[in-house]
Amino acid sequence: MFELNLLDLQKVLQNYGVLINFSGRFTQEIIEELGDAVKKYLENEATSQNDTYNVFAVFIEQTQNIKNYNARKCGSLTGERISNSDIVAIGKSDIGYFVTSGNIVENKDIDLLMSKLDEISKLDKIGLKKLYKEQLKKDILPGSTSAGLGLIDMARRARRPLEYSMVRIDENVSFFTLKVYI
Repeated sequence: MFELNLLDLQKVLQNYGVLINFSGRFTQEIIEELGDAVKKYLENEATSQNDTYNVFAVFIEQTQNIKNYNARKCGSLTGERISNSDIVAIGKSDIGYFVTSGNIVENKDIDLLMSKLDEISKLDKIGLKKLYKEQLKKDILPGSTSAGLGLIDMARRARRPLEYSMVRIDENVSFFTLKVYI
């Protein structure tokens, strides 16, 4: 019975164009190992060097964002649940390669995340470049894990606007998904 379920899962992933998938807790070591595997896989696919670099960069950014979010939430009531919800997939469609990731987020964090994504999604390449430069000039706040460049950088590499969704799980958490076409 188990083999049949795994075969069904493989068929579903193939139908969505998924080439590489990982589901589980992201650690720095896992991100590095998966990153190496992603590069080797894309190099063997005779992918352009530019596409390989962009897919790799978006993969690293998405997984690092999730890992950092998990670290910030590790002491919260939902911390363990959040840390065990990580997933990333790399695939290919008629548009090109895509990197999609997902994880549970606390509902109190949704508004800020959605407002950042909405702002970024409205911008063209010139607007994204300008926003990126503005963000570089800002001071990093104490306790912050980044300069806030990751989402902007992914949007700059993307062939089309970032796609995202938020599915409410309960009164405390929702599941966030981000998809970037390269």
